[in-house]
Amino acid sequence: MRKWISAQKLNSFLWTPVFLGFGIALYFSLYNEPGLVTLTIALCAGICGIIAFRKIPILALVMCFIAGFGYAGIYTRMQDTPMLAHDTHGIEITGQITGIETTLDKTRIYMSTRDFGNIRVSTADSVDANVGDTISGTGGLFKPKPADVPNGFDFARHAYFNGMTATGYIKDIKTLYTADSNVYSVREYIKNKSNSFLSNALLLGYKNAISPEQRDTWNANGVAHLWSISGYHMGIIAGWLFIVFYMIFRCIPKLVRRTPARLPATVCAWCGLVGYLFISGCGVATLRAFLMTTLVMVAVIVGRGAISLRMASIAFILLAIINPYYVMRAGFQLSFAAIFGIMWLWQNVNPRMPNNRILKYIYAAFLTTLVATVFTTPFVLLHFGEFPIYGIIGNMIFLPLFSFILMPCVIIGTICAVFGWHGPLNLAHIIYDKLFNIAERISALPHGNITFGIMPNESVIFIIIGLACLIIIRNLDSYKTIIARHINIVLAITFCTIGIIIWASKPRPVFYISNDHKLIGAVQDGKLKFNKSHDSGNYFAFDTWRKSNGEMPSDVNERLPKESGVYTILINDWKLVYIQNFVPLSRNLFSICNDESTRYIASYFKINSEQCGNKIIHGGAVVYRNGRVIYVPSHRLWHNPPE
Repeated sequence: MRKWISAQKLNSFLWTPVFLGFGIALYFSLYNEPGLVTLTIALCAGICGIIAFRKIPILALVMCFIAGFGYAGIYTRMQDTPMLAHDTHGIEITGQITGIETTLDKTRIYMSTRDFGNIRVSTADSVDANVGDTISGTGGLFKPKPADVPNGFDFARHAYFNGMTATGYIKDIKTLYTADSNVYSVREYIKNKSNSFLSNALLLGYKNAISPEQRDTWNANGVAHLWSISGYHMGIIAGWLFIVFYMIFRCIPKLVRRTPARLPATVCAWCGLVGYLFISGCGVATLRAFLMTTLVMVAVIVGRGAISLRMASIAFILLAIINPYYVMRAGFQLSFAAIFGIMWLWQNVNPRMPNNRILKYIYAAFLTTLVATVFTTPFVLLHFGEFPIYGIIGNMIFLPLFSFILMPCVIIGTICAVFGWHGPLNLAHIIYDKLFNIAERISALPHGNITFGIMPNESVIFIIIGLACLIIIRNLDSYKTIIARHINIVLAITFCTIGIIIWASKPRPVFYISNDHKLIGAVQDGKLKFNKSHDSGNYFAFDTWRKSNGEMPSDVNERLPKESGVYTILINDWKLVYIQNFVPLSRNLFSICNDESTRYIASYFKINSEQCGNKIIHGGAVVYRNGRVIYVPSHRLWHNPPE
């Protein structure tokens, strides 16, 4: 045992991102906001503990957990983004454009305003303005909403950490001031010259450049990530830039004699990436991918292993320090899950490969895709609640074709389009049409996307521990039994199995209510029913609740029956009553409170009653069949000011 414990110390550093990430996640998962004193003590105690116990790995890792918890809270308070207090309509909005996203049916404009802070507004009108211009118009602003279910996507938190005060709409836009040329106007110039959704999506970073129908098709093939600038795009751009500059410097004998060609090629490729970072819009996911690519390039320059579990751990820690909220984002979790899984495959497992080159490439691509899919599946289910069954097939087919055929054509075509030649871009569109036809056939196969319901946090924690044991724990070949020699696999299977059992045994809610009490949903005969067919204030709640109940977003749901504006939902031997907005409360509340079979009361209006205060539901919540109520957090710092 001592020999085994001693062997684990060699990999103790690799546990740092796990414990640090759990500490950060604990802070963001709390229902109530911890006090500043508690956070400060946790941060100081964690840092001091890491220094004091640096030679005792277990204690040092516990201190990393505590430090991560405290640092996430302190960093959140330092953000201090002022959120809009109440929804407003019919106001004049004036500000400077900081970003523009164009979709098929509307345009999203990011603005910096003096009266409302940084906002995002949508318009169906044509926008004849560029980033940097000052515009004015009339519209409305809405307070960012909390999650629709416990542990769901919290848009208010997302807006808070992106410095966004409110969202809304704008119309009758007028340009008050036209800015001088800048990098964003260069981006718009390239967009207008190329006039291609492939350039917009794959190079310039414009979101929603493809139609929702096409995005659903790519999502069914498991390659929807190709349409959002991330590590894949940074890797492709960096790889092609490195190849080009490497070939150039190889043609300069005087330079190559003194310095390996890879060093200046890496520096030039990095400079090209900096330009691409700004041209692509400098989004959060793009910036994260740029930082990770930079670490790899620095490792190449200094002669260290560029791709290793230790380098991935360092990248994780640095990004968590830069912004701890990254740890909670789906893109961050999926990226690092895939990276750790692939590195474990080729460094620790090191599978035997066929001698045939073609078979070797196919086998390597299959193993890489399989491992990346397995390691990312828990986070896909956590954030999206559904899984593309044919994702492995889609990635094996489309990743190589995008990397070596479509992306080079788009890059060359965009450059040529700036100078007026659209031939390469036209070829890229022909290639895309062929690829999309294949994608449509794959997505048409039965059960392309299966909705499993959103995975609870408890299950994800056990599965992460299991995967970490698989990657990090070192085995000893000197042990006699097979189980002892493969203890990492045994622990991985054990923890993952516990996580799956928790998920399978956890019941689903039977009643949902939005934070503003305008939308409700009740499960009857296994199917969700709503009190209304559309609610612009809770647009995403419909799909979120369907996924939570294991339904597809495209499912058609019936309306709940009501009597005189009062909805009565029968659950086992008790009732839950929802009172609609136009129903006089004084006429109904007294009789409902006195009804012993009524366990809970929800109302469009905020109500209180001394007689049955324990029955009244306040805020967004879900109710289970056994009567348990779980409230959606809505009083954290990113929900300020609380209602």
